[in-house]
Amino acid sequence: MEVEILGNIGEKIKKKRIEKNLKQCELAKLAEMSNTFLSDIETGRSSPAIKTLEKIAKALGTEMKEFF
Repeated sequence: MEVEILGNIGEKIKKKRIEKNLKQCELAKLAEMSNTFLSDIETGRSSPAIKTLEKIAKALGTEMKEFF
């Protein structure tokens, strides 16, 4: 179940990133994280901390609740 939730969060982040016409490396830079880490989040391989989700949401100009 945890992997499923994390995967869904990652999918939502990726969808929002694409809607904003951002490349993965661009969002990673805006959110102050490595491209590899963002990739791992988007694919569900890594579980982001709340602080990380806040940074991603801010970089995308959205609220963290959009990922849940």
